[in-house]
Amino acid sequence: MNRHRKGRLAPSPTGSQHLGNARTFLLAFWSAMHEGSELCLRIEDIDSPRVKSWAMDQAIEDLRWLGISWSGDPIVQTQRNDRYGQVLDSLRISNRIYPCVCSRRDIEQAASAPHESEPQHEGPRYPGTCASWRHGDALPKEQPYCWRFRVDDQELQFSDLISGTHRLNPARSLGDFPVTRKGSPTLTDRSNSSVHCYPPAAYQLAVVIDDMDQGVTDVVRGDDLVISTFRQIQLINVLGGSIPTYAHVPLVCGQDGRRLAKRHGDTRLASYREQGVAPETVVRWAAGVSGWNTANLSKLSLSELHLQLIDTFSWSSLPRDKVDRLL
Repeated sequence: MNRHRKGRLAPSPTGSQHLGNARTFLLAFWSAMHEGSELCLRIEDIDSPRVKSWAMDQAIEDLRWLGISWSGDPIVQTQRNDRYGQVLDSLRISNRIYPCVCSRRDIEQAASAPHESEPQHEGPRYPGTCASWRHGDALPKEQPYCWRFRVDDQELQFSDLISGTHRLNPARSLGDFPVTRKGSPTLTDRSNSSVHCYPPAAYQLAVVIDDMDQGVTDVVRGDDLVISTFRQIQLINVLGGSIPTYAHVPLVCGQDGRRLAKRHGDTRLASYREQGVAPETVVRWAAGVSGWNTANLSKLSLSELHLQLIDTFSWSSLPRDKVDRLL
């Protein structure tokens, strides 16, 4: 095994895992095993208002049902709040973050029409309303706030294993972004020194710290997160980490071209299990929509399927278009 490289599986327990999740998990598994890399598991459960108490166990059951394996015990994000707080402290002291009281409506009203280069699905660029705050200034007292990261005004680029080179200047196209959720301001005194208590970490910060701490070198995820990559690269650079290799997988969509959801029928892996669908059926489907000729895979067992797909894995054969063919 190539211990110098590590991939990760990162299900979010906000509901049941579906066919699109399965395809991404399988591609991450086949890629890691093809390269002889380690694969770890992380439960991304910091989106607490949407997290379901049963969904973490079900996600792990889904992965095992598909024949996917990983090394070690899973890391759970909500058990790492102290670690996120340590990093937020360092970012606050170095003036890389600031408290922001702006609501989404405030930002929409303050921002003019989006720049031509602005990703339309991202909404208006944050206009910097609260960015004058510096470490040592008073904190907002009457309003809840998030902590927002100051982005650098420079073009960033990364080379994706599927879609090639991406370039963007986050400062001009996206603006400063939240690294915590919005919450009531809290400050406690401990040992005669002021120690900040932060609202829960936001996705962009948590995923970067987790990848760094777990030694992740290879990230496989949906291509709806391409824009997030530029934010995360900024954080990685500031925190002194190494930028992973990225493979952003085209999403599985319904025939209407929209990302997979309830409107496209029940595609939950748990439902397929309950209906007696064999995991080999889902694995062959994932292989077929990912560029493999599945004609010679119909009689293989689950373990034989994985061995064949691992042996013949190549990112170059993966279609670049969204997938609209379901089981």
